Amino acid sequence: MITTRYAVKGMTCEHCVSAVSTEVGRLDGVTGVDVDLAGGMLTVTSAAALDDADVREAVDEAGYEVVTA
Repeated sequence: MITTRYAVKGMTCEHCVSAVSTEVGRLDGVTGVDVDLAGGMLTVTSAAALDDADVREAVDEAGYEVVTA
């Protein structure tokens, strides 16, 4: 298992958490998604390494922005 953390800008509520979790969870190979709303962090667990661009695109699709990887 591989765990990667991302800082995400713009999340303010549980709806934000749900939207990000849903979009990132749809990526192939993702086995777990944890969003820390207070810290603005996204932790993604996957069976194999993910392309950061795919994660950024999923977060963008949810309406937010990855600011670090």
